[in-house]
Amino acid sequence: MAWFRHRTADDDATGQIARVIDEADNSGTGDDHPASNGGVDVVAAPGDLERALADREALIQLCLYALDRARSGGVVQRLEHGLAGIGVTALRPDGQRFDPALHEAGAAVATDDPALDGVVCETEVTGFADHDRLLRAPVVTVYAKRVL
Repeated sequence: MAWFRHRTADDDATGQIARVIDEADNSGTGDDHPASNGGVDVVAAPGDLERALADREALIQLCLYALDRARSGGVVQRLEHGLAGIGVTALRPDGQRFDPALHEAGAAVATDDPALDGVVCETEVTGFADHDRLLRAPVVTVYAKRVL
């Protein structure tokens, strides 16, 4: 059984958009076009760097907000991978020595093993760092020597 669709106004608009894109792709590609010369100087306007850095920070914060609410492991993985591509890394210090300058203690678990005292048991909330700058400390559960 063949499936047929009636043409709509949207089909005409889509065709027009495709034609405009095609025309733009085929125009201005000669040697007289400045972008083809390879000697184009890019001049930034005053404030461009500050605006770009502010935009980057806003996008990072938006991604962290989305990560905190993501229910899919695949979505979390994709967001973390994308952030890592721009230097923002997830911090999960499981097994490391607790450092109050880098970690936030959320809970403690009693242990009889003196070697585990002060070691991060698990990460409750993932932390993030932008290169060397701590954006958010990870919230962790720490092993603590059992008090008798």
